[in-house]
Amino acid sequence: MHTASNTPHASLKTPWRTASTTEGNAGGPGRADRCAAAAPAEPVASASLPSQSQGGRRATVAVVGLGYVGLPTALSLHAAGHSVVGVDTSGPRLEDIRSGRVDLLPAQHGRLASALRDPGFRLTADPAAVATADSVIICVPTPVDERRTPDLRALTAACSSAVSHAVPGQLLVLTSTSYVGTTRDLLVEPLAARGLLPGAEVFVAFAPERIDPGNPAHSPDRTPRVIGGVSPRSTELAASLLAGTAPSVHRVDSPEVAEMSKLWENTFRAVNIALANELAENCLEFALDPRQVIEAAATKPYGFMPFRPGAGVGGHCIPCDPHYLLWQLRAREVTSPLVDAAMTAIAERPALVAGKARDALAARGLGTRGSRVLVLGVAYKPGVADLRESPALEIIDRLTAWGATVGYTDPLVPRLERRGTVLHSVDAPETLDWDLVVVHTVHPCTALDWLESGPAVLDVTHRLTTAATGAAV
Repeated sequence: MHTASNTPHASLKTPWRTASTTEGNAGGPGRADRCAAAAPAEPVASASLPSQSQGGRRATVAVVGLGYVGLPTALSLHAAGHSVVGVDTSGPRLEDIRSGRVDLLPAQHGRLASALRDPGFRLTADPAAVATADSVIICVPTPVDERRTPDLRALTAACSSAVSHAVPGQLLVLTSTSYVGTTRDLLVEPLAARGLLPGAEVFVAFAPERIDPGNPAHSPDRTPRVIGGVSPRSTELAASLLAGTAPSVHRVDSPEVAEMSKLWENTFRAVNIALANELAENCLEFALDPRQVIEAAATKPYGFMPFRPGAGVGGHCIPCDPHYLLWQLRAREVTSPLVDAAMTAIAERPALVAGKARDALAARGLGTRGSRVLVLGVAYKPGVADLRESPALEIIDRLTAWGATVGYTDPLVPRLERRGTVLHSVDAPETLDWDLVVVHTVHPCTALDWLESGPAVLDVTHRLTTAATGAAV
């Protein structure tokens, strides 16, 4: 199996190699040739559609990885009538799920409570449990490391385990965002090396996850799915499985098309978020309210989509996914300057916001050292308790390093740890004396009226007006 640290093959210029890959030279086969060869026109083994009854019982689906993608996926499959085996090697995560201590939409909490009462919904830490399933869906994290290099350890381990336990007639669906070619490298070729013909004896597809945490308008059952199988039968089996969890499915010709579609989606968002942040700074240069400018531009009924500026980008999509594309392109000695610049700007945004906070204090004649700063909202987006890649964490770290006394208030995040220090959310921030409030994340129903006559406010979301805050910086 390849890892993120593999040296790309010189002639193919791809960041992956597996034992079964044919190594080409200047005249050797490329990836397109290998891909075409791996997709047989007709299967030689039969399999019932996963949505159909199999042997008088409901089809069983194993969901590998029960994080922010895997758990909602498992609940959607269960609600669609499937028996579900949720597999996660983290004991604490399984306990949190069993006790309901998980970050889900209210409707999903109801589904979880119902599922936990059903013998047809089972949780386990045993990876071998996938061997009993008709279908396996892999939903593990694909983060980047501190150098923004893809960290494929969890994905490689999960795929390796699924391959080792695969049985004839089974459907394997990968949903984790990764580089173009992942499905073939981590599932198709290892299955073939085991003697199982992918697309014929074992069915394989890629169907990128589309989870928008905290947004009920974008719940899984309201969001179309893209599916690309290694054979027509693989595509149809995956479509049948996921059709009950989405309003529609969009079939594409190959896993690679589906993989690239996911990278395109989130790279598109990353570039536009970086642009929105830059244009917001341009507006401030002219003493204009970015919010009003965006609302005006958004009245155009074509050719424009509003993106909102903020303190940066969090979660494991926008800050991570485009780096999988850039990493793969660099290995091919191909540049993507616009995407590269956007990701650099996104990475630098929290430091810029911390600098703006320091400038706001200086404008009041205060040094950063000894000043009392409150960060309002630390989750990476409204309505969730998710701290992954939250810009607030770097902002807190920088202001603390500069000598400020930094507190935070967030009803969804009661505590957090930064560099060995445990911080607790301030329950009644309006009762304390702050030199500056940095508005980072505004959760639904957050009270903001106390800012009208209180401390100076740095609103990097541009959601508040000067009239609303009284002392906007």
